[in-house]
Amino acid sequence: MTINNKQLEFGLDTFGDLAFDDQTHQRISYSQSLRNIIAEGKLADEVGVDILALGEHHREEYAISSPDTVLAALAMVTKRIKLGTGVTVLSSDDPVRVYERFATVDALSNGRAQIMLGRGSFTESFPLFGYDLQDYEELFEEKVAMFHELLKGEPLTWKGKFTQSLENAEVYPKLEGTLDTYIGVGGTPESIIRAVRYGFPVMLAIIGGEPARFAPYVQLYQKAAQQMGKPILPVGMHSHGVIAETDEEAYEIGWHYIKKSMDKIGEDRGWPEMSKERFDFEVEHGSYYVGSPETVAQKIARTMPQVGVERFDLVYGTGGQLQKDRLRTIELYGTKVIPRVKELLRSGGK
Repeated sequence: MTINNKQLEFGLDTFGDLAFDDQTHQRISYSQSLRNIIAEGKLADEVGVDILALGEHHREEYAISSPDTVLAALAMVTKRIKLGTGVTVLSSDDPVRVYERFATVDALSNGRAQIMLGRGSFTESFPLFGYDLQDYEELFEEKVAMFHELLKGEPLTWKGKFTQSLENAEVYPKLEGTLDTYIGVGGTPESIIRAVRYGFPVMLAIIGGEPARFAPYVQLYQKAAQQMGKPILPVGMHSHGVIAETDEEAYEIGWHYIKKSMDKIGEDRGWPEMSKERFDFEVEHGSYYVGSPETVAQKIARTMPQVGVERFDLVYGTGGQLQKDRLRTIELYGTKVIPRVKELLRSGGK
């Protein structure tokens, strides 16, 4: 599939996995982890990464439960990088408050805020904030519709079932421009159609299996946009990865930490433990980008045209990892991988 090289973007995503101390190899505190994410964001900005997206989680192994607060801090110490989420669980939040918080981040960052709305593949936030999982689909549908109206910046009259009802309400602060808004999609056609209906671009979460199987979702997005008379916006993807000087070193880090993270999630979801064979498949043919800068760049450059995406985000720090290894992935991604991917795509992969 042909992609537009002029629109290419490359991001880094983190769920805020608690890192491990370089010397003691003990898990660091939540406070220190959050401060380290600020340092990681500064580095990503300095080495030329286009976007940093922070996940929202309410689990023991993650530090980030309030990504917009961290983004506000990053707005003060970065210059050019877009500051986003991956994702904001809109279903268990208040669209008005979400709008206000991200309008604030947008002002502090001089227009660099980006929000990615999602239903939430992790559902801890629903009981935590008093929402019923039986309303999972309806909550997101209504709240996306309300958020879409809020983005217009006009007085809002709204009759809500799961949300508040408003009469000619103004919401502040006002955006000076538009708020860059994505929909995060795990792989359902309904989610693609919803994003098209509201005119939002899509990010595909490709966390396992052969990435090319997601190409039909990109085609669906483009076809639906054409049929609905909506703009055909770029589609992106994110996947897990580790970058080190050698393939062997990156592999060892990935096998230890990505496996640990997936096995922990699998305990809750009934997945079997990750086998060596499965991990090897994901590294060689699937959705893990693990290796030296050249190895990772070659795989990204193969994958983006196969899927048809113009944005690629690498999920770094999965399972925590040593702090030095997280920083090294960021540095090598920005200085080596991104320029090499662009070069390969320009030259047709040669």
